[in-house]
Amino acid sequence: MKFSKLFIPTTKETPNDATLPSHQFLVRGGFIAQTGAGIYDFMPLGKIVLDKIRAIVKEEMDNAGANEVQFGFVTPLSLWEESGRANTMGSEMLRFKDRKNTNFVLSPTNEESVVNMVKNRITSYKDLPIHLYQINIKFRDEARPRFGLMRGREFLMKDGYSFHSSEEDLVREFNLMESTYKKIYTRLGLDFRVVAADSGAIGGSGSKEFHVLADSGEDTIVVCPDCEYGANIEAATRKPRVFDYSNSKELKKVETIDTKTIEEVANFLNISKSQTIKAVIKKAIYEDKTKIVVFFLRGDDELEETKACNAVSALELDDASENEINEAGLIAGYCGVFGLPSNITFVVDNEIKNAKGLASGANEINYHLINTDLSTLNDVKYFDLVAVQENDSCSCCGGTLKYTKGIEAGHIFQLGTKYSSAMNANFLDENGKAKPFVMGCYGIGVSRLVAAVIEQNHDEKGCIWTKETAPFMVDIIVSNSKKEDEAIAGEKIYTDLKTAGVQVLLDDRINARFGFKMGDFELIGFPYAIIIGKRLSEGFVEIVDRKTLEKTDVKVESVVSKILELIK
Repeated sequence: MKFSKLFIPTTKETPNDATLPSHQFLVRGGFIAQTGAGIYDFMPLGKIVLDKIRAIVKEEMDNAGANEVQFGFVTPLSLWEESGRANTMGSEMLRFKDRKNTNFVLSPTNEESVVNMVKNRITSYKDLPIHLYQINIKFRDEARPRFGLMRGREFLMKDGYSFHSSEEDLVREFNLMESTYKKIYTRLGLDFRVVAADSGAIGGSGSKEFHVLADSGEDTIVVCPDCEYGANIEAATRKPRVFDYSNSKELKKVETIDTKTIEEVANFLNISKSQTIKAVIKKAIYEDKTKIVVFFLRGDDELEETKACNAVSALELDDASENEINEAGLIAGYCGVFGLPSNITFVVDNEIKNAKGLASGANEINYHLINTDLSTLNDVKYFDLVAVQENDSCSCCGGTLKYTKGIEAGHIFQLGTKYSSAMNANFLDENGKAKPFVMGCYGIGVSRLVAAVIEQNHDEKGCIWTKETAPFMVDIIVSNSKKEDEAIAGEKIYTDLKTAGVQVLLDDRINARFGFKMGDFELIGFPYAIIIGKRLSEGFVEIVDRKTLEKTDVKVESVVSKILELIK
């Protein structure tokens, strides 16, 4: 392709709302154009990159034995009502009525659609397993669309769904998809990490996320440098911390006037914060009600709210107001695990199960209990509630855990029978008994990967595409296209590279100065440039490596072989 024939509207202007490098450079480089809040059009260069990523995803999914299908972007709301998610998806799911007043949604995901496709069409275990996937547009009405392609409302996604006759076979496919996703991200040239994750609104028993490592990532992930352990902060676990306060004396109530915070209590009692019990009071929100709940954990730990939300099966948690706390019969600053009002739902962190010698609120203003014994509690729900901190110990190898930032670019779930049971989608097993399909779900943010590549690969000048994602591998820059010898040399190298199967762009713009052409090369981020200029009369051209910006003089007759050597 020749630059003069390609629509590449580069600009020096950075969008006012563009804070991430990928957002800035993809707009400035003429890859994408915004048409509405969180909605972007892909221009020629952007479409080339998007299609390259899509092709790699498709090839690996096909190699894994999955079948490509395509679901409607518009889905009847009735399917979502059947599964029970019409209410739980909230306002992110855009709903509308057609002229006949029938309710529809713009699909944010397609579990319901795929169950509807398979239901009554696969009826025997003999036809299982089956894996169906699509690469199609999705829409989620984000409250705050931002960061360009990273958090848009409309996006291209690969979503796959597998159907099985047993949990064991689901685990096999789940592991196959983990391996397949690793191949995809490796082929794309990305530095990534597979991490344990929370299943969120999709549901299911187990899930893993695939994070492209980047300082600009929205997600905090916990990793162990000494082993392969990794987890989203929402699902991270640690090796339990062990404290021995068993030599403490008998239970005692102590007056602690105006002593409400953990630090104040620890200082007043002359103990460490780890010897106290923290009470975190929240308002749990459900479909049809709200209620006050209390979470208890060690005083120097922090509550991880997603874990806490899962512990009480709530849609979300919100801060409880002072009036709501008082109306529930609780006393902020003095709430404790002993003597709670009988109507209060509470959960205790796993790490203080049966702990002895800890200080706790006495559920009485200006009083705390010391030397408590949690083993005396009855009917207690224990759950992992702790937000893992840096320098905690790895539960796998004992190494020191660290934080890093990641961009979620893929997520795989073991759904079980959540959707098939709700939608009455069954098959007959080997004994002729009707059973709901056991399902898995597997997603990749294809358009998000366009941005993720740049978040991980850029400098102050612009994009640096990996070889598998670059719109063109080589940019031939003719310093002065008005000079006949330079123009002829450019055309010949261009033709020879095309014949050799190299994706090449010839910058033949007559009215663009050399500095402008170089600026576009650096902004757009092709892996290599061949500069035809002053040394052509001596038989030399220059190869520039975009990643390092190193320049190498090469004889004209050797330039094609040198490029072929570099791109292998």
